[in-house]
Amino acid sequence: MGFTETLGAWRHHTKMLVPAASSVRAVSLAAALCALVLTASLSPSAPAQAQSTPPGRVGSSLPSLGDGSDMGLSEERRLGDSIARSIYRDPDYLDDAVLVDYLDLLWQPLLVAARKRGELSPELDERLAWELMLSNTKQVNAFALPGGYLGVELGLVAVTETPEELASVLAHEFSHVAQRHIARMLSRQSQQAPWILGAMILGALAASASSNVDVANAAIMGGQAMAVQNQLNFSRDMEREADRVGFSVLTDAGFDGHGFVSMFDKLQQVSRLNDDGSYPYLRSHPLSTERMADMRARLPAGAASAPVGPRKSAVAASEAAAVHAYASARARVLSEKAPERWRVWWQAGQAPQATPAERYAGALSALRLGERQSALALARSLRAQGDPQAQWVLDALWLEVVARAKAAGTPVADADWLPVRDAALSSDRRALVLSAAEAALTGGAPALVSARLSGWVVQHPRDAGAWQLLARAQQAQGRRLHAIRAEAEARAAQLDYPGAIERLKTAQALPANERTDGMELAIVDARLRALDTLQREEMKESARKQ
Repeated sequence: MGFTETLGAWRHHTKMLVPAASSVRAVSLAAALCALVLTASLSPSAPAQAQSTPPGRVGSSLPSLGDGSDMGLSEERRLGDSIARSIYRDPDYLDDAVLVDYLDLLWQPLLVAARKRGELSPELDERLAWELMLSNTKQVNAFALPGGYLGVELGLVAVTETPEELASVLAHEFSHVAQRHIARMLSRQSQQAPWILGAMILGALAASASSNVDVANAAIMGGQAMAVQNQLNFSRDMEREADRVGFSVLTDAGFDGHGFVSMFDKLQQVSRLNDDGSYPYLRSHPLSTERMADMRARLPAGAASAPVGPRKSAVAASEAAAVHAYASARARVLSEKAPERWRVWWQAGQAPQATPAERYAGALSALRLGERQSALALARSLRAQGDPQAQWVLDALWLEVVARAKAAGTPVADADWLPVRDAALSSDRRALVLSAAEAALTGGAPALVSARLSGWVVQHPRDAGAWQLLARAQQAQGRRLHAIRAEAEARAAQLDYPGAIERLKTAQALPANERTDGMELAIVDARLRALDTLQREEMKESARKQ
C-alpha cells in the first residue's frame, strides 16, 4: 500500500534508496507529495512568465504565472488517479456522507464561480476529477494533487469557525490545480539535479512518517543549500497567485473575503507559537507578512481594519453557515481516538447550557462510548430544537444513532424513526439517503434499500458507499449475483480495477441456479469487458513510460 507507482519513477531517476512507502500512511504521503511538488524548484534559467490579466478577471498587480506546462491533461489525470487509488485504500480515508455533503455545499459554489470567471476552462472542467477526499486525522491540512483531486483532513474542518474560513482553503487549493502549478512543477522536475530531487523525496517521506519536523527539515535541506532561495522564490509566486485567484473565486461565489484573512490570521498565530507538527499546512503553504497584507488590501474599503474573527458574513443566513458548527463538531469527534475526550464531550453535551453543536458532539461521543440511550436522547432533542436549515444534518444523526442502537438490540419506537427514515430515503441528499439505508438495513427492510439505491447508483455510478450498502441489501435478500456485482462496482468506483474484475469473474462463476437473472448477468459481462479494457490500457501506458 502507498504511493509506489507515483514515487517509483523518481526513485529510479535519483538512484537513491528511499524508505519503503508501505511504512507510511497513504494520505499523509499525499500531503507530503503536495509539499514536494509545491516547493520543488525551477532551474534559475526558467523564470515565471508574466501574462496580462484576462478580460473579465479582477485586476491585480501580480501577473499570472501562465500555464507553461509540458504535462498534458490526460497524463496529469492518470497520475492523479494513481495517487487517488492509493488514498482510497488507506485506513485513514473517510467517506463520511455528512461531512462530504457539507464540503460539497462549499465546493460547488466555488466551481460555479470559477467557471464564470474563466478560471476553470471547459477542458479542465471536463477532464480533471475535481473531487474532494477526506482523511480521518487530526492534522490541520489540505492538499491539492495532480488531476484535480483535493484532500481535506478532519483537523482542518475541526478548527475552522466559519464556512468562509474552510471555503478559503478550498479556493486556494483549487487555484493551485486550475493554474496548473503542480503539472508545471512535475513537467520540469528533470531540470533539477538528481540529488536535489532525492533529498526532497527523502524529506517528504520523513515528514509523513514522523512528526519530528527537525528530522524532516534536515533531510530536505541536506545537500541543496544553494537551491533553497530559488525554490522559495518560485513557491511564493505560486502562493501569491493561488491567493489572488482563490480570493476572487471565493468572493464571486458569495463568501465573505474575511474568511481568507481570518484563516491566515489563525494560521499565523499557530506559526508564532511554533508548529508542533499538527499544522502541516504551514509547511507546504508558508505564510508571509506580504501575503497577509495582500489579502487584507483586497477587502472592501473600510473593511480591512474590521475584526477578522467569526463575524456576520455575506452567507450568514445560508445553509453552510447553519451547518458549519455541526460539521466542525463531527470532525472533532470522528478524528479523536481517545475515549477520555469523548467522555468530556458527552458530559458537556448533557449540560443545560450546552449549545446545539455541543449536544451534537455529545450525542456522537455517547454513541462511540456505547451509551446508546443517552445518544438517542441527545439526538432526539436536537431534532426538536435545531436550526431548520441544518435539519438534514440532525436527521442524519438521528438515523445514525437509531441504526447503531437497533443493531445492538436497543429498542426504538417505530413512530420515532420510521417517518424520518422514509422521508430521508426519498431525499436527493446523499447523507440522508445513506443514513436511512443503513437504518433500514438494521431495521430489517433490505428490499426497501435495494429499491432506493438501485436508482441512486444509476445517477451516481461512482458512489462507492451506496454500492456497498446496495451489496449488503442484495445479500440480505439472497440475491448473490446482484450483491457480487454491487461489490465489484464499489471497487471500480475507487479505481480498484483488479478487485472489481475479480468480483465480476466470481459472479460469472456462480452456480447456474444463482445466475437466473439474464439481464444482470449481461451487465456483469459488459462491465467485465469494459474494466478489463481499462486495466489493459493502464498497463500499456505504464509499460510505455518505463
